[in-house]
Amino acid sequence: MSSHYEVLGVPRDASGEEIKKAYRKLARTLHPDVNSGDDAAEQFKAVTHAYEVLSDPEKRRVYDTTGNENGTDNGFGGYSGSGFAFQDIFDTFFGGGGAAAGPASRVRRGQDALVEVRIDLKDAVFGVEKTLELETAVVCETCDGSCCQPGTSPERCDICHGAGQVQRPVRSILGQVMTAATCPSCQGFGTVIKDPCNECNGQGRVRSHRSLSIKIPAGVSTGTRIQLSGHGEAGIAGGPSGDLYVQVRVNPDKTYTRDGDDLQAALKVPMTAAALGTDVELETFDGPQTISIKPGTQSGEVITLHELGVTHLRGYGRGDLKVRIQVETPTKLDAEQEELLRKLAGLRDEEFTEGKLASSGGMFAKLRDKFGNL
Repeated sequence: MSSHYEVLGVPRDASGEEIKKAYRKLARTLHPDVNSGDDAAEQFKAVTHAYEVLSDPEKRRVYDTTGNENGTDNGFGGYSGSGFAFQDIFDTFFGGGGAAAGPASRVRRGQDALVEVRIDLKDAVFGVEKTLELETAVVCETCDGSCCQPGTSPERCDICHGAGQVQRPVRSILGQVMTAATCPSCQGFGTVIKDPCNECNGQGRVRSHRSLSIKIPAGVSTGTRIQLSGHGEAGIAGGPSGDLYVQVRVNPDKTYTRDGDDLQAALKVPMTAAALGTDVELETFDGPQTISIKPGTQSGEVITLHELGVTHLRGYGRGDLKVRIQVETPTKLDAEQEELLRKLAGLRDEEFTEGKLASSGGMFAKLRDKFGNL
């Protein structure tokens, strides 16, 4: 029995390209559509089988090592002890491993991409426009996605005549049948690119840097994703681009925190200002705002400035700005200040010698009132 190398007429150290050229040359003359000789079909089958084994690096390695003509090292693959192949039978009746009807398309959709963009809290309140710098696949400008050198185009495969499949006769337990397989010459595309574009190596796209300006709407928060359809990686062979997903991350602000669509801030007020009352100018995202501290304001009280919070992402209006008052007790007093505070405490009868728990009027207070005179 002739070896696969002898069938193709190539030496054992032939390169993959030499094997491919030898196969195409023989297939042109032996294909059943162009050669009606008695043994042409069998020769075409042998040539095609030899090419299928030697064009696959792993099958070729197994064939060179073990001599298994199918290039498989398991105990079942390709067994043909009775003049037929199990795989061919399944291919014929169940479509296993066979090619789909008609030639395959080279066009492939590009992959989706995900990038992260950081914005300040003020940008989340009002929205912002950002420029993204991307490293991605773009359409090759040299071939405009055709995969071919300028001035050329894909040519119909002269092995499968554009069908993307080749028919081969196989002897089976049911007699001789015809099976369809992916054309090894054009890989099932039905066309061959003889002059691939040098810029993109026949892919129709190249890696490149590009800038993209996007509008981030008001009201976004950390984790919000914005989908930009058609701005992902360019597809293969002029295929449609994938989508770009922009994930937002909001930087912490040194003054304000966010609670839903409300903004929160803490305002420190001197004890005397809280007692006497005052007006304070507060710098907000909307500019300076004056808030009034009423006389006797206590620590923890909240002053609400309506419609100065975050814009609602879905809907109208904005949240509120809530300012929590923190009354500061002085920690360092000079002699005169201490004397003045002592006089004030005396005038207000606030010179405590021991602490007292405030009565809440709760259950313990009621028990005290009921049993206090027993």
